[in-house]
Amino acid sequence: MIRIIALLILLIPGFLAGYGIKLMRDMFFGILQPPFHSLFFQFSMGLVLFLGGLGFVAGFILHRDRKRNKVQQRFQKNNLDSK
Repeated sequence: MIRIIALLILLIPGFLAGYGIKLMRDMFFGILQPPFHSLFFQFSMGLVLFLGGLGFVAGFILHRDRKRNKVQQRFQKNNLDSK
């Protein structure tokens, strides 16, 4: 059950990133989608959606790999309080 919830948490930002790519592609072909009033605004919202979705998924994977100690030394968290 927990794995299904984790999958759903990852799918929502993934779909938002895909929709962001679609909005940016439509701007290059001059197709204006209904909720937007200009192509520039449509492209900027697509870029925000894409970067937000990609950043969320990348952060999730980095957090998971840090817990399992599967990242390089430069990506490890440094605990300065433990000295």
